[in-house]
Amino acid sequence: MTLLLCLICVLLVLPVLALASAWWSADGQSWATLAHMVQTVMPEYALTSMGIAVGVGLGVAVVGSATAATVTLFEFRGRRLAEVLLLLPLAMPAYVLAYAWTDTLQFGGPVQTALRGLTGAQGALWPDIRNAWGAIVLFIACLYPYVHLLVRGALAERGVPLMEAARLLGAGPARRILAVALPLARPAIAAGTALALMETLADYGVGAYFGLSTFTTGIYRAWLSMGDRHAAAQLATVLLLVVALLVWAEQSAQRRLRFAITRLGAVESHEARPVPLRGGRALLAWTVCLLPVLVGFVLPVLALLRLLAQGGDGGDSGEVGLPWDRFLGWCGNSLLLAGLTAVLAAALALGLGFLRRRQPGPLLQGLVRAVSLGYAVPGAVVVVGILLPAGMVQSLWPQTQAAAWLTSTLAGLVYAYLVRFSAVALHSVEAGYARLPQSLDESARMLGARHAALWRRVHWPLMRRTAGTAALLVFVDVMKELPATLVLRPFNADTLAIIANQFARDERLAEAALPSLAIVAVGLLPVMLLVRSTRPTR
Repeated sequence: MTLLLCLICVLLVLPVLALASAWWSADGQSWATLAHMVQTVMPEYALTSMGIAVGVGLGVAVVGSATAATVTLFEFRGRRLAEVLLLLPLAMPAYVLAYAWTDTLQFGGPVQTALRGLTGAQGALWPDIRNAWGAIVLFIACLYPYVHLLVRGALAERGVPLMEAARLLGAGPARRILAVALPLARPAIAAGTALALMETLADYGVGAYFGLSTFTTGIYRAWLSMGDRHAAAQLATVLLLVVALLVWAEQSAQRRLRFAITRLGAVESHEARPVPLRGGRALLAWTVCLLPVLVGFVLPVLALLRLLAQGGDGGDSGEVGLPWDRFLGWCGNSLLLAGLTAVLAAALALGLGFLRRRQPGPLLQGLVRAVSLGYAVPGAVVVVGILLPAGMVQSLWPQTQAAAWLTSTLAGLVYAYLVRFSAVALHSVEAGYARLPQSLDESARMLGARHAALWRRVHWPLMRRTAGTAALLVFVDVMKELPATLVLRPFNADTLAIIANQFARDERLAEAALPSLAIVAVGLLPVMLLVRSTRPTR
């Protein structure tokens, strides 16, 4: 069992390690292609990606911190409802948000049409949102909960008592926030911002739909348009290095966050309560909380429902509306892929978690950490890391058909999903095992239980809910995954994410509404679990 699990870990890490081979196995044509890209498109990739990352980083830090401080440090009517609503944008993929707001704000959309009818104006009332600034706003609207959750946890632990102590020492509201709350939340802000930036750099749907030249879209252009897998792998390596820096920054901030939560502050007082707000201040607090929810969830869902009610005209294809029989097929494909990956990822996580608990060692620890980094790797990088060695093996030994096994097959697609999302299940299972005391294992061993009996009769009954949560998180992530599915999916096996992207790129937004709403509805499941887990005990 140990050998098998270690071999699986190596297979999951292999696509990332394979990218390094692109630098020493590249031929003259690949270096010429890379040099041409450096002289032509690489500066645009770097500037666009960096500009979007800086804008998103600043935006999620401000919005996430402001909303977390509002619901944690202040008391106003409906505060608990606001805590729930602020988590809803987690269910909204960025590319679905882009489809909804593009239809709402474009020249022929309902907003501009209504305003032109009222004012009699001619022409567009504002520029098209499909640009870098529009992408920044959309990423902020759906990614700010990463910062919000971490800052809220940091402030809830020590923020209210320390704010109360500062008030008793004569500090005003502004000084209490700037001198107490903000320094306390800085590690949480840094960790949440790093997570949001990893999601931003990994995105393909928004960049492709808006026509932006980012590293992720550049990887696909180098591979699919220019036909140079080595240049694509070299671009993927550059993006991977940036993501590795973000992972290091996030982990460093998380360590400081734990220190801040456990060591800062005086003894918590039961008299400490959030500052009550009334009248205009309460209205301002609700404005701070509702604005990102409206932009990131409520209004886009209403826009998709309006499109769904209107139906599609089929564009130039001659179809009328959305073919329901094909929609059920897309749902079946999505559910099959997501369900199979979720079961395999949860089983792998349970096996690794049990093995680490029974036989802790540096080798297994290192492999688990390497697998855990898979979630931070963009889908485009995973695809290149899988196809690059497969293409090399195919060119050396054509009879092996290595590429055929990994491209356009269910096995290759599930493999890519496991590379990316096994870390999600692993983190959940590790958290569950951390809550089980070692005394349970010792008692079971004293009663004669060996490995299989220990897992079956002691661990599994206590870990079933954790395993279910891990599988659900992987299930939702697979349902939303776009880049890996776009390249590796089998023929005639489109998923909801793929078909929504295809309809949107063909400007058939009405037909993209139903698959987009289905993805959002599935995404609400882990959000509800998160709401339950973060609900304070009073």
